[in-house]
Amino acid sequence: MIKIGGLQKLTLIDYPGRLAATIFLTGCNFRCPFCYASELVLPQKIKNQPKISEKEIFNFLKIRKNLIEGVVICGGEPTMSKGLVELIKKIKKMGFFIKLDTNGSDPKTLKKLIDEKLIDYVAMDLKGPKEKYGKISGSKIDIKKIQKSIDILKKGKVDYEFRSTIVPGLHGKEDILEMAKWISGAKRYYLQNFRPEKTINSKFERIKPYPQEFLLEIQKAISPFFEVCQVR
Repeated sequence: MIKIGGLQKLTLIDYPGRLAATIFLTGCNFRCPFCYASELVLPQKIKNQPKISEKEIFNFLKIRKNLIEGVVICGGEPTMSKGLVELIKKIKKMGFFIKLDTNGSDPKTLKKLIDEKLIDYVAMDLKGPKEKYGKISGSKIDIKKIQKSIDILKKGKVDYEFRSTIVPGLHGKEDILEMAKWISGAKRYYLQNFRPEKTINSKFERIKPYPQEFLLEIQKAISPFFEVCQVR
């Protein structure tokens, strides 16, 4: 049974161009030290996180059917959840647009969801340049799988974006340029400023985010690689 750790009943920003609700699934295979969703990632915290039943989710969606158009599925890492495909099928049957947020570590599931037309939009987090991926994500990474997910999205069978949270001490200017070159030609790439709040590694709560000007300067430099490139 799928483990749901949270429900945001309305979001105006998580699904581009659509009013949506967000479903948070628990469990993640990454341990990014700057992550601020530790209650959805760390097993000891997941245990204490109130669970929401599928029944509650579907009752809510029935009531909101005419008020929202989309449902965002995020985590943790949603592709780790065994019941993900079935959950999405049920939501899709109700007529909602579906956006998936993923770290790209499971290209097989990503491809299945796209091929079966079960998702309408994908946001994939790009953690860092290839050689630093393991360090930044705090995990052993199969970079070939990350590359596969990038290639799948760049084929354009589903609407998508790449996004990176930029953290001082982990990402320098050169790292961001490397990341941009890696996914060059992608439709959209967003740079997100790090927020030092309730991070998995508490040391990161003391890190001061980059000034907005720093990110805007890099955004100007990498914009030619993409149709859309913005700082969020």
